[in-house]
Amino acid sequence: MPDSHLSRRDFIKATTFFVGGAITFVLGLPAIAYLIDPALHSTGKETWVPIGKLDQIPVGVPFPFSFTQVQVNGWERTSTSHGGFVVRKSDNPKDLIILNSRCTHLGCTVNWKSEANAFVCPCHDAKFDANGKVLAGPPPRPLDRYTNTRVADDGTLEILFAES
Repeated sequence: MPDSHLSRRDFIKATTFFVGGAITFVLGLPAIAYLIDPALHSTGKETWVPIGKLDQIPVGVPFPFSFTQVQVNGWERTSTSHGGFVVRKSDNPKDLIILNSRCTHLGCTVNWKSEANAFVCPCHDAKFDANGKVLAGPPPRPLDRYTNTRVADDGTLEILFAES
């Protein structure tokens, strides 16, 4: 018959292994959950951003605006600046275009140059017309648009900004 006697040394080893494993599991699992929890949360939030009073935005002239968004990713807090231009075609609040001021080539900020009657990118001399269409340069597509807009009760024009 095989000897199934467990020595004292083997018993202490097995007990230490199981008790140590249980302690590691009980303390380690919540610690790991605490550390990875911020990475599991989605940060893609949408917010309405006010960009100006509609009655103060001139018709026919691109009106610049800018805003800063703070994004929290885990324990990291990042502030990013965004901007654009409102182009009103008439007094009708629905007859407007809101363009992002970031060039679609490399992301430089475009500026309205009235003498050129175009948005000009300082990085590679790209040009866009008042509707955001490419006139010259390397951009692969027109300027991006903010399409979701609303006018608040107090007359403030707002855009729906989605964090990416």
